[in-house]
Amino acid sequence: MASRTAQPAQGSDTRTPKPESDDTAASAAPTGALLQRIISPRTGDPLDVRSLYLDEAKSNHQRARAMGRTGLEIPSDSEVSFASYFNAFPASYWRRWTTLDVVQLRLRVDHPCRVDIYRSKADGMQIHVRGNVVEANQLVTFDLDLTPFEDGGWYWFDITTDHDNVLLTDSGWYAPRPAPGRASIAIAITTFNRPDDCVHALATIADDPLVLETITRVTVADQGKRKVRDAPGFTEAAEALGDRLLLIDQGNMGGSGGFARGMYEAVTGTDCEQIMVMDDDIVIEPDSILRSLAFSRFAEHPMLVGGQMLNLQARSHLHSMGEVVDRNIFMWRAAPNVEYDHDFAEYPLRDEDSEDLHRRIDVDYNGWWMCLIPRSIVDKLGLPLPLFIKWDDAEYGLRAGAAGHPTASLPGVAIWHMPWSDKDDATDWQAYFHLRNRLVVAAMYRDRPDLTGLLMHSLKSAFKHLLSLEYSTVAVQERAIRDFLAGPQRLFELLPSALPEVNKQRSEFDDGRVLESARQFPLPTMDAVRAERFLKAPKNPITKIKILAEGLVHNLVPAKPQHHERPQLNIAARDARWFLLSRIDGATVATSDGRGVAYRKRNPKTFWLLLTRSLTAHAQLARDWPKLRRQYRNARPELTSLESWARVFGR
Repeated sequence: MASRTAQPAQGSDTRTPKPESDDTAASAAPTGALLQRIISPRTGDPLDVRSLYLDEAKSNHQRARAMGRTGLEIPSDSEVSFASYFNAFPASYWRRWTTLDVVQLRLRVDHPCRVDIYRSKADGMQIHVRGNVVEANQLVTFDLDLTPFEDGGWYWFDITTDHDNVLLTDSGWYAPRPAPGRASIAIAITTFNRPDDCVHALATIADDPLVLETITRVTVADQGKRKVRDAPGFTEAAEALGDRLLLIDQGNMGGSGGFARGMYEAVTGTDCEQIMVMDDDIVIEPDSILRSLAFSRFAEHPMLVGGQMLNLQARSHLHSMGEVVDRNIFMWRAAPNVEYDHDFAEYPLRDEDSEDLHRRIDVDYNGWWMCLIPRSIVDKLGLPLPLFIKWDDAEYGLRAGAAGHPTASLPGVAIWHMPWSDKDDATDWQAYFHLRNRLVVAAMYRDRPDLTGLLMHSLKSAFKHLLSLEYSTVAVQERAIRDFLAGPQRLFELLPSALPEVNKQRSEFDDGRVLESARQFPLPTMDAVRAERFLKAPKNPITKIKILAEGLVHNLVPAKPQHHERPQLNIAARDARWFLLSRIDGATVATSDGRGVAYRKRNPKTFWLLLTRSLTAHAQLARDWPKLRRQYRNARPELTSLESWARVFGR
């Protein structure tokens, strides 16, 4: 795609910047603070992942070569741009949330070359700031103003070489003054039967000397049966971390129980200044830890600093830029103006189709795949709610925001994680926690006294699940409402018991049992041409109403028994929609990860029974809502206190 034409700045400076001492940029910390290292792709990274680090001219006859993580050899007679996700500087975020008004770019090269600095505006327009020839073996510093970035924009630089290869080393974005406070991070990792992934995360943290210097404690709450200590590589990772590592075995209390344990150990057993919660099943760019730490220390007021999510299966894709909670239906969603699943390999930062990446995105919370929380906020607000999984991160962000502590999802701070599209978390056992915890958080933070938007959204969802033959989902959602209606005093009680009870209930339904493969059954009965017609999504409201009516009428007559023995269709996960499944009696449906199928079977008796129970539960929810709001809001201090969690941990 074509790039936007760079516009020259008024009075562009073409003078060679004044060189600093011969010390490296990292050792210049006494006169400033490192904010963001210039980092190179890892050896062995796929080619598309390079786009997260470098934007290389397609005409280059050779590619730049990584020399470790912070060195890069740039071929002669070529140009490399650092207008990339991990190496450009997200100036608008620093302008909005920190006390800095100037950022410094410090570079060192071993041969003369030209350096051009650019900035962008919120609409993606590129502006040339200055360009100079820099001399060899001198640390050069460019002072850059953060004032023009109120709404959005990045800084980056390009290097153009002449007749020599150029080695770029010891380079980064710096503050002109030391960072306030102290770097002392306690990392809290929750893991459940992912020992290999967890050990890889520990090894990555331990392998970076600058990161390791900032770490006071790494607490791993191991809640699974496959233990981290038994995984290959654990001994080496543990030796590298030394007495910083605290490994705790405890029963499965979900993410909230695991993160609460890590946070509890941090505030009761260390003098840390920052607490970072982190998933186990991630691949982390280590500099993200240093960047979030620097941002937190320079923040004008204590705030949460979150990492964005890159797609672990398509690693050049930025999956999640930032999230908010829709206060009407009280459901999380992508923040306004974000671009979903942006592919940097296809559309680099400078590309005209990447303009949304230049806006500053404001969020309500950050997912706890990676989020840094100042200890002062935890001391003030307490620990997570005992929600097991789902909504614990959103609730903490809302709680912090209500207390005057915002959240930033900072570009260039990121982990790779499995995308939500490869999970069935809206329909499997997690559906229980989605709804129950959504109601808990809504009771605490929804300003409107009525529940109309949330109720209508929930009922619509239940109806779609029933038409899609997802009876187990509606059954556990009805259970979620009943458990919410029982009041906040049950949350701690349900922490270890809800999951096994929900799984037992789901196993009573055909759609709740995952089978190995569709090959266990005879070939489907429906011919391909007729199946194609069923798979087409309705295009207009009249067609939707007609199909809806057909689905309701269909559930007034018994299912044909032969379709419960031999499926009518084998349906891909992406095609399992209500307008298809409401018109058939039996079909195998693949799971989102492609590892199994469920044989969904229409049962009119179950349909009407679950619909009646769901309507009854929603009606009681609407009737009791004012009382429940008071109960849950009054209970929040106790639910989040160190003392309450200490009793859960047996401390």
